[in-house]
Amino acid sequence: MNAPAKTTRVRMQRSSAQRGVARKLALQSLYSWQLNPRPWQDVLAEFLTTEDGPRADQDYLQRLLNGVCDSAESLYDDLTAWGDRPSIELDPIERAAMMIAVFELRSCPEVPYKVCINEGVNLTKRFGATDGHKFVNAVLDRAARALRPLET
Repeated sequence: MNAPAKTTRVRMQRSSAQRGVARKLALQSLYSWQLNPRPWQDVLAEFLTTEDGPRADQDYLQRLLNGVCDSAESLYDDLTAWGDRPSIELDPIERAAMMIAVFELRSCPEVPYKVCINEGVNLTKRFGATDGHKFVNAVLDRAARALRPLET
C-alpha cells in the first residue's frame, strides 16, 4: 500500500527537480537573450545542449522561454509598476528571474504562488547581486497579490 504513494512522491520530486533545472536554464537563456536579442527558439536550442539540458523539463523550459519572450513588453511594464524603478534599469539577472516568476503567476495556475516567488528569489540569490533577492521578493510579493488575490 505504501509503494504507490512513495512512487508518486518520487515522481513529483523528480518533476519538481526537472522544473527547477528548467527555471535555471530559462534564467540563463533570458539573460543571454536580453544581452543579445534573437528568436527564443535559437536561445532554447543553445541552452538545451548544455550540461543541464538533459536534466531539465524541456517542455516546461520551452513554455517559459516562449511565454516570457512573447510577452516581454507587458512583463517589463508590470515589473516597472510593481517595482520602484523602470524595469530597463534592473539588473538583467533580477529582471529575468522576475519575468519567469511573473509569467508563472500569470500563466501557470498549477504552480502555487509561493513556489513562483520562492524560485524567483532562489535564482536571484544564486546568480544575482548580493542583496538583489530582497528586491525581487518584494516585487514578486506585489505581483502575487495582484495576479493571484484569492491565493494570497
